[in-house]
Amino acid sequence: MVFDLYIYASSLLLKFPGKDVHLPQTFKNISSSHSIMTSLNSNIIKKISAIVGKEYCTTRMADLHCYSYDGKGIIYLPEAVAFPRTTEEVSEIMKLASLHRFAVVPRGAGTGMTGGSLPIAGGLVMAMTRMNSIVEIDHRNQVAVVEPGVITIDLQKAVQAVGLFYPPDPASLKFCTVGGNAAECAGGPSAVKYGVTKDYIMGLEAVLPSGEIVTAGTRTEKGVTGYDLTRLFVGSEGTLGIITKLYCRLLPLPESKATFLVLSKSLDKATELVSTILNRGIVPSTLEYMDRTAIRIVSDLLSEPPAKGTEALLLLELDGTQKSIDEQTVRLRQLLADDDDISFRQAKNEAEVKELWLARRSISPAAFKLKPHKISEDVAVPRSRIPELVRFTEKLSQELDITILTFGHAGDGNIHVNIMIDKANANELERGEKAKELLFVHTISLEGTLSGEHGIGITKSAYLGLELNEATIKLMKSIKSVMDPHNILNPGKIFPETIESGDK
Repeated sequence: MVFDLYIYASSLLLKFPGKDVHLPQTFKNISSSHSIMTSLNSNIIKKISAIVGKEYCTTRMADLHCYSYDGKGIIYLPEAVAFPRTTEEVSEIMKLASLHRFAVVPRGAGTGMTGGSLPIAGGLVMAMTRMNSIVEIDHRNQVAVVEPGVITIDLQKAVQAVGLFYPPDPASLKFCTVGGNAAECAGGPSAVKYGVTKDYIMGLEAVLPSGEIVTAGTRTEKGVTGYDLTRLFVGSEGTLGIITKLYCRLLPLPESKATFLVLSKSLDKATELVSTILNRGIVPSTLEYMDRTAIRIVSDLLSEPPAKGTEALLLLELDGTQKSIDEQTVRLRQLLADDDDISFRQAKNEAEVKELWLARRSISPAAFKLKPHKISEDVAVPRSRIPELVRFTEKLSQELDITILTFGHAGDGNIHVNIMIDKANANELERGEKAKELLFVHTISLEGTLSGEHGIGITKSAYLGLELNEATIKLMKSIKSVMDPHNILNPGKIFPETIESGDK
């Protein structure tokens, strides 16, 4: 089987020259007496199959490839993939993993951008897609109980049908899962008003690496019984436990919504406007930003593209009662009325709203029009410092002679920075990595954070020390060690040295 994997990896390199194809750490260290994890032999595979059913455990090469990558495009081959249906099946698999010391990597839809669901230590990918039931929608108490494999937009539609609202709206909401959103603490455009996933997970059920089943939180608005384990699991990137049930907070569905486009001939004015809007009694439900390059690559999707000379735009939405929207619209018009560098219009109908959002959500894939590869980062800074961050990326682009575009959730300071490169050009790749490092250093100097919503995974772990001091990282590692003493659950994420082999 190991030999077959080497052949298969070689074929992937030929078939996908733009991808980074890796053998799992287990196989890289196969000849070493200090291999970190146990390989999945036929006996273990049979036991996993007996737990989930033979048809829901696979070692077929085509299947392994389907679960070897995420949105980042880096490939690590697992040894097997299992599809549990119940919490009890998850528990039994984890008991088996704890006994035999093989790695288990929980996976939602694989839309993550930092390698959080990559099986870098080999072992088993546990795909949660069969656990996809909306168990309950409690309309009176505004709570939904869901399994982790529920697609985010399916939950949104289900609660909307009964007049309720689930706000988290990551860009991949048509494909990503609620469990994956919780593991990464996903955000989205609505975070400026409504917050991120952690603000909507009231409680959860999870399986520990030992196989024990734990519950955290409550389905009540208040609850202070013991430590807040819910917040510990949410955003832990699947390194502490496997979430098998979630209690989601819901809100009343807003009565009305209005969408506006603010176009600016000045990049500085557009970014400075973000804080100004929010300090004038205007509370947008979304406040998105795009620079000139982002505008250019999606302008063909707009029936009325921005005029030549537009340096940046803001896509802004207001929701709530019609009265509150009308009042805030008046304030917005008054704020923008006297600036010749800024133009302002309201979307005329639902078709135009959909068109604007299609353009916004198409930026990331459209970036490949510029270069075949990109380094995609999601830093966040205090809103007042967005202009400094954007000016720095402009300077960085010029000094390193590399294309950098910026866009994202300006309302909460979460700016997506896409550094466009061609990996075949070694010098350009080096400049791209340098730009990433300098971006992170500057972000921290602005009192920002390395990641607003994508997490750390494997792509940002080397930079963790820029933001967190040694004592903080040590505490986090201690929590991981207590909950996962054998390091079998999603090893190598956040703290990459945890999968290194050697004497202890």
